[in-house]
Amino acid sequence: MDSQTKTFWKYFKRNRLAVGGLLMILLIFLGAGSASLIAPYDPGKTNVSLKLKPPSFQHFLGTDQLGRDVFSRMLHGSRISLSVGFVAVAISIFIGILVGAMAGYYGRWIDSVLMRFVDIMLCFPTFFLILTVVALLGPSIFNIMLVIGITSWMGTSRFVRAEFLSLRERDFVQAARALGMKDRRIIFRHILPNGLAPVFVTATLDVATAILVEAGLSFLGFGVQPPAPSWGNILTEGRTYIFDAWWLTLFPGFAILITVLSFNLLGEGLRDALDPRLRGRK
Repeated sequence: MDSQTKTFWKYFKRNRLAVGGLLMILLIFLGAGSASLIAPYDPGKTNVSLKLKPPSFQHFLGTDQLGRDVFSRMLHGSRISLSVGFVAVAISIFIGILVGAMAGYYGRWIDSVLMRFVDIMLCFPTFFLILTVVALLGPSIFNIMLVIGITSWMGTSRFVRAEFLSLRERDFVQAARALGMKDRRIIFRHILPNGLAPVFVTATLDVATAILVEAGLSFLGFGVQPPAPSWGNILTEGRTYIFDAWWLTLFPGFAILITVLSFNLLGEGLRDALDPRLRGRK
């Protein structure tokens, strides 16, 4: 373990909330990864005779209006919700890094054009833009991942641009130019690795946002379509029975809350541990 990693871990583990968020995320991933093994029932199997049964030893989180086990559906739904979050963020990070790197490295008219495009994108209400595009393309897991990704890269591009503006005049970059290295190699081999710290923080926070957006789309009927389970559509199925079957809204809502909160706490902890200016305040 090198000195930078030791320093990072030294400051990160001091933030108990961030460590708790990390442990909760690992637990959620463990549950999602082993859903097929630990889920007591088939998430799609219906049994009308067991509909709307409250939580019990047989059904830990109760059953829904079709007699399906909510605990099993929650476990399998976590796979979809997490997949949407991470794939969407991977798309947005890729676009954000590309735009920010070009703007920050080349500057001048390229920077001006790209940043004005970013400003235009920021003028649109993101959720309503996503809702409109999904309505036009049709609700599917792939479309949701793609649309969330291509509408949420602007913040990353600004962070990357700022890092490139700071790093492009450093001695190691000037030395690389003097050796005749191509711009592409300088950007991706020398500057980008030194400017990824804010990207990691942004990515962590964006995963939480993407999961929340997916849940919102599914709740409105534009997200993951039944019978495939996701936390959002389990929640929307339960709103019809909110007074008769409280567990159908409580448990998926609580899962979304805990997951989003955990990612936000982890992101805050990463920011504090990676930024030397914030370490002295702890």
